[in-house]
Amino acid sequence: MRKFCILFALAIVFNSCSAHKGTISSSKARKNNKAIQKRNSAAIASHRNMSSLEYIDRFKAIAIQEMNTYGIPASITLAQGLFESGAGNSDLAVAANNHFGIKCGSTWTGESYYKDDDNTNDCFRVYDNPEDSYRDHSEFLKKKNYARLFELDKNDYKGWAYGLKAAGYATNPKYPQLLLNIITKYNLDQYDRPEGEIAKIKREDRVLDQINNNMNQPQADTIVKESPDDKIYTVKQGDTLYSISKRFGITVDELRALNKMSDNGIKIGQKLVVVK
Repeated sequence: MRKFCILFALAIVFNSCSAHKGTISSSKARKNNKAIQKRNSAAIASHRNMSSLEYIDRFKAIAIQEMNTYGIPASITLAQGLFESGAGNSDLAVAANNHFGIKCGSTWTGESYYKDDDNTNDCFRVYDNPEDSYRDHSEFLKKKNYARLFELDKNDYKGWAYGLKAAGYATNPKYPQLLLNIITKYNLDQYDRPEGEIAKIKREDRVLDQINNNMNQPQADTIVKESPDDKIYTVKQGDTLYSISKRFGITVDELRALNKMSDNGIKIGQKLVVVK
């Protein structure tokens, strides 16, 4: 009995240590967040909750600017910003200027903000201002799995809404309709602009070249095809199929199919094929 108790106690200690391996403790997360909040205390103190219409008026100009640069419909960017940030009033938007819920990723070198999402104390990017968040949103979408969306007309918001879901941006099956409802409710397509055939070809070539260049460099949430080993991912503490699929730019269903999985169950140390 004594031997059993000792082994049981050791198992508890081991599991406790393993649970924190590769993750940040809640105390460190709170300390980090307080430091971010202190640095941004002036902006936080002066924040006044915005209505959806006020949010649109505040950010429509940069949404249009990003559309003209990359081809992402302004209506889609605004709808995602409204939905993900609660019209700029969420804790993440106010404290970290993060309006799209973009997580840190393995190559993020900026400051971080922690909150529970897919996992406890998930790491989110911190921006100096909301405009930087909008620009990073465009950069975030310049990945292989979103590449075909940049071939759409830059005012094809319906194609983008369904394309984002198909490419793995969100797991909510109703995500396209959520965006479309917001666009319709606030008439956001009024900010979208068509483009001529020559202008579209030039934009496509420029953006797709950038995506191809990104594929040749190690980046967060992208697939880099360099060797057979890069097709395999080892499951770590805190991983979920959703977080892994987001990291490698594929959907959960595709990840399950690649690994012939009948459910979403995974375990630490498990090897998963992550490249189609």
